[in-house]
Amino acid sequence: MKAVILAGGEGTRLRPLTLTLPKPVVPVVDRPFLTHQLDLLSRVGVTEVVFSIAYQPDRVRRVFGDGERIGRRIHYAVEETPLGTGGAVRNALPFLDDTTIVFNGDVLTDVDLPAVVERHRVSGARATLVLTPVSNPSAYGLVETDAAGRVQRFIEKPQPSQITTDTINAGIYVLDTSSLELMPAATNYSIERGFFPGLLERGDHVGAFVHRGYWIDIGTPEKYLQVHRDVLGGRFPVALDGRPRDGGWVHPEARVEEGAELVGPFYVGPGCQVRAGARVGPDAVLTRDVAVERGARIADSVVWEGSRIAEDAAVEGALVGTSVRIGRNASARPGAVLGEGTHITDHSRTA
Repeated sequence: MKAVILAGGEGTRLRPLTLTLPKPVVPVVDRPFLTHQLDLLSRVGVTEVVFSIAYQPDRVRRVFGDGERIGRRIHYAVEETPLGTGGAVRNALPFLDDTTIVFNGDVLTDVDLPAVVERHRVSGARATLVLTPVSNPSAYGLVETDAAGRVQRFIEKPQPSQITTDTINAGIYVLDTSSLELMPAATNYSIERGFFPGLLERGDHVGAFVHRGYWIDIGTPEKYLQVHRDVLGGRFPVALDGRPRDGGWVHPEARVEEGAELVGPFYVGPGCQVRAGARVGPDAVLTRDVAVERGARIADSVVWEGSRIAEDAAVEGALVGTSVRIGRNASARPGAVLGEGTHITDHSRTA
């Protein structure tokens, strides 16, 4: 059993953060995003994974390499032209064996993956889809199932009268690899709109596993910020690389001066410096090598590597990219998304 992670998108909804750093390797607190999916796959013994990538593949390789450093074997299936979700999985076929787990590269979840794999094997399904409930089904494509957990039909962007369930495709699949031969090679093809409906039309067994735990698509600034609140608040449990302190976590290689105020929950990563008189938290993440000067305040925000928050500056409800400079008495207000190298001059404010 091997896995394919669909990580080829350009992350346009997260721009400008993803203009220079592809979404698969954006930090989620203390580690690159795809590390969370690799950890989940390890629960079913999957150590050989194909990254299907297209956007800035060298940046992804630079972070993960061949996987040896983290105890995995990672292959790269690079798309020269966009292949869609189905075409991308089909493109990875030479690396696969009998059973394939597929992950959408946007999804963070605590799904019981061993239970999903067991359901797939016991049921004899050709494909098993993980489904998740949502509060507003009309905004998604619904997946209808029968009492036995077999998929009956797919309903794209349903009208109110068509809403018969609250479960949607969660972007996680277990597939019999031989079924991938049904998809055209080297063609832009949708696994959701082409492959799965095609299996149903042939009369194949398409199963479902409803996951009612944690699930989120990190692809927008709002959701990306929410993920950090959820990790810090324990709603998505992660063993963070740091020592508990004042209701948060401080990495051993961080420096927090006496007189700095830490308000939990928060995370202060390696190489960070928090000066006396600064305030960090609640819900603040300093990923790595961030400097927070005297009197600066950071709350409900994520600050990426190498950024500097100058004296008496304020950052609240913001995403701050790599090597950003926020000047003295300046402020980044809720909703601000600052790309790499942005400089907010002294006393300036984001809109």
